[in-house]
Amino acid sequence: MAGGIVTVASGVMNPLIGKLTALMGDEYTKFKGVKKQASFLQEELSAMNAALQKLELMDDELDPNIKDWGDHVREMSYDMENCIDDFIRQSRADDAKRSFIKNTARRIKKMRDRLRIAHQMEELKTLAIEANSRRQRYKVDDWKPASGSVDVDPRLRAVFQEADSLIGIDGPREEVATRLMDTQKNLKVVSIVGFGGLGKTTLAKQVYDKIGSQFDCKAFFSVSQRPDMSELLNNLQYKLGMKNPDTSHTRKVDDIIEELRQHLKNNRYLIVVDDVWDESAWNIIKCAFPEVGNGSRVIVTTRVEVVAGAACQNDREGIYRLKPLSEENSRMLLLNRVFESEHGCPPQLEDIMAEILNKCHGLPLAVITIGSLLASQERSRKGWESIRDSLGAHSATNPTLEEMKSILNLSYMHLPAHLRACFLYLGMYVEDYEISRDDLVRQWIAEGLVGNLQGRDMEDVGRNYFNELINRSMIQSCETECGEVLSCKVHDIMLDLILSKCAKDNFLSVAYNYEDMARLHASKYKIRRLSLSSMASGGATYGPTIGVNLSQVRSFTLLGKSMPPLVLFKYLRVIRIHRGSTRGDGEILDLSAISQLFQLRYLYVWGPYFVQLPAKLQGLLYLQTLHIDSPLDSIPSDIVHLSHLSYLYIYECTHRLLPEWIGNMKSLNSLRMSVGLMTGQSELNGMNGIMGLGELTNLRDLTIDMYSLEKPELDALACSIGKLYNLKYLQLYGCDTKIHSQMDSLSNPFQHIEKIDMPVLNFCRVPIWIGGLHCLRILDLCVDETSTDEVGLLGELPSLVKLIFRPSHVPKERAILGTGLFPVLEYFGFWTKEDAMAYLGFEAGAMPNLRTLILRSKEWGGSIPVGMEHLLCLEKIKVYRDYPRDAATMVSAFRDALSLHPNDPSVEWSQTV
Repeated sequence: MAGGIVTVASGVMNPLIGKLTALMGDEYTKFKGVKKQASFLQEELSAMNAALQKLELMDDELDPNIKDWGDHVREMSYDMENCIDDFIRQSRADDAKRSFIKNTARRIKKMRDRLRIAHQMEELKTLAIEANSRRQRYKVDDWKPASGSVDVDPRLRAVFQEADSLIGIDGPREEVATRLMDTQKNLKVVSIVGFGGLGKTTLAKQVYDKIGSQFDCKAFFSVSQRPDMSELLNNLQYKLGMKNPDTSHTRKVDDIIEELRQHLKNNRYLIVVDDVWDESAWNIIKCAFPEVGNGSRVIVTTRVEVVAGAACQNDREGIYRLKPLSEENSRMLLLNRVFESEHGCPPQLEDIMAEILNKCHGLPLAVITIGSLLASQERSRKGWESIRDSLGAHSATNPTLEEMKSILNLSYMHLPAHLRACFLYLGMYVEDYEISRDDLVRQWIAEGLVGNLQGRDMEDVGRNYFNELINRSMIQSCETECGEVLSCKVHDIMLDLILSKCAKDNFLSVAYNYEDMARLHASKYKIRRLSLSSMASGGATYGPTIGVNLSQVRSFTLLGKSMPPLVLFKYLRVIRIHRGSTRGDGEILDLSAISQLFQLRYLYVWGPYFVQLPAKLQGLLYLQTLHIDSPLDSIPSDIVHLSHLSYLYIYECTHRLLPEWIGNMKSLNSLRMSVGLMTGQSELNGMNGIMGLGELTNLRDLTIDMYSLEKPELDALACSIGKLYNLKYLQLYGCDTKIHSQMDSLSNPFQHIEKIDMPVLNFCRVPIWIGGLHCLRILDLCVDETSTDEVGLLGELPSLVKLIFRPSHVPKERAILGTGLFPVLEYFGFWTKEDAMAYLGFEAGAMPNLRTLILRSKEWGGSIPVGMEHLLCLEKIKVYRDYPRDAATMVSAFRDALSLHPNDPSVEWSQTV
């Protein structure tokens, strides 16, 4: 792929031009005429590419003829690249050594293939000439429009982490909480109903957080438009922490409901059922909630009035109709987003801001989105007037919906060109799906959507793109850690916008059932990217008459159980399979055909079934990501020849043995595998694999799941890890038993490391070398014993934002954390078998940025940490006890000690962690 910025148009054209350039090189001189054809095509396409990129930013203003020309060039480029890929593959296959008979047969086939490709190249040349002729005839080039590292914007703590906006939510939160927390002992349901974008989920989450500590168990889960009930209820079991639900085979919905009822009937529960679209779905879900007369509560959010009434049995007090923000609250929210202040708008912009707000109709999603757009623009009257005028005026039956679409479309049109394709790619995921940032970035890279900017690491560039989309409120943050957004969701209204854009530009296609596939088959466009969501429909989504339509697909996502045969595909770059949590006995996902997908760059599999890979992977020359989050019998040993493989994740291999050849995989920069010995396995082979790990000096991210390791293997593992001086993230997991290793005595290891997560390892004391890790942001550390000085050593780490410290034994005297220690720490967890409350104390100036304090201990002697009033930024304290004895007294003691704290921190206790 050519370097630089990648757009929707250049994402198609750049790789093609790059391959044409390669065909002009010395490697292909033996193929007569190829260099000449490639040179001609490259020249023609380069001119068209420049015009395409210029037109891309004027999409909504294009003349229909010019739009049609752009569509034609895009589709032509896909076909051209496929043709050239076929030629390159064949030319490499020609070099293989064969027997005389096989060679003769191959020559005959090769002649036919060359004639076919030569004919195709002539056709492509004709198409290019015609396309350029149309470009000149339509005067495309004359068409003019009407007039470093990216961090997540810290203002988003108020916008997203605290649930989109807390402005104006206090009243609704208190009213819903009051309706729920009456003296009624029977199960009570409150429905929150309102238009999309009003903030129903936000309100439900705020109420859930406010009252959740008063219940024995709680869960928050989403339903969406096409729920698979088995998958949905399995997810509810997971959210409730039910131990080891049986997912080894397909279970009936009735059986899962009965398991849920048995679990809930002995608990006072709070459950939020978010985004219910259909009364029939609610009628099934509600069967899981037993009526036990203990004050359990359920919150339902929906856009549908009928669903709201059914959920609370038409009890008027049970329906809360969420209203738009008031004019003043809308203004405050916009000012906070744009100026970080409620009083920051310059006088010359006040009238324009009022007109813009008037078009938002009090919808928080609209206010936040337009605020993000205004924040990214120059604060000039001319710029703001342009945005105001772009919103236009609508007189539709539902002006609120039309204005919302107008605002979101305007935000899309103001996206920089390099973000558009990445944003549209989110259409591969279904509604309410939580999308991993790093996994998404790897898909972008595999698809060629991330520019190679001046030799910078492409994953870092991709994370910058992700952060830009977060900052512009185009996607919503989900999981965060120390200010870093690790996953996101796409608001359903934004997803509608994405899919409409994708359909318009044939960027990707989505199908939920056989009828959708039939519709796509009848389309004038070939399918280039396909998302099959049979998870929602539960039935087959393809048929033999439609299979031919898959041959041109470049990116394929399966969210469900109906897997088309891989032989139907040919040019796949990306395969992502997420098949749900249940399977039939003995079910195997056969992926042996991937060896034929010579363009494959990314393979992701998740599901509770065995995966069968091909015996050899050597043909996958371009493979970058191999992520198998399912049981696997074995890993093909020729994987070591995949020179582009940078990310390898193997969840569970039958042998649990780090392969001997692992040290040869020098291209890896991210690795997650199991390290352990099973009965009857060779300890020598296991040791060789562990020692080979130290050869992977390019690794930046290492996660090891350890099983049944003895001291020699642990020492070898410590030695290997100590050699990985480029590590940024180190995570060691495994069995619950804490084990010792030689990592206490590492000498000057990994100076660039940002995260160390080692709950499975027990150190004798705090290792001295940790004090030299000036980039360390996150640390989870277990030690046998500690001292005030050792805690002080950790407190001097200049970048530490999150610390979970687990000493088995603590000194009898208090550790008073002094002024200046832990200067940027925001999250502090202190876990010990003894009385953690009696050990800690804080001087004024210690932990000046601490927001969350987590304490866990088996014992409680009646005292609490002293000096908590000095933790001026503290927002939440959570105390874990193995037994509920004295829990209420303990929480009361904390609340009394913090009664005068300016932030009024919340205090919760939990029996489990």
